Amino acid sequence: MAGMSKMTIIGNLGADPEVRYSQSGTAMCNLRIAVTERRKEGDNYVDHTEWFTLVCFGKTAENAQRFLKKGRQVYGDGRFQARKWTDREGQSRTSLEVVCDKLMFLGSPRDEAGASNSNFQAPAAAASFEPGDGYMNEDVPF
Repeated sequence: MAGMSKMTIIGNLGADPEVRYSQSGTAMCNLRIAVTERRKEGDNYVDHTEWFTLVCFGKTAENAQRFLKKGRQVYGDGRFQARKWTDREGQSRTSLEVVCDKLMFLGSPRDEAGASNSNFQAPAAAASFEPGDGYMNEDVPF
């Protein structure tokens, strides 16, 4: 029987995305995402933040670099994986990451940390997400 690894994350970017290219020319981007929740500890509520790494490839990676900035809220959906690598000191390391099948840019560019450019206009293709594939606003029954 086959298994399934699936993870969905909504959080804020901890840094601007940076794209790297593989030897074959494929764009790849690691996004550091902070997910903060409020927890009750005793009589007080405390914010608790977990950090995740989302990985995206191709046009998705290039668009992330082009349109996203630190602080922007994103939705990532994909498979969870452990990647083993060796650091500069020769130590074996393991990174836990989500390889995204879907990445959506949430909020607006003005929601980014420190953003104050009210003249920003995203291209039409990245400006909005319609409910489902192939739907137009006129097709929504409310």
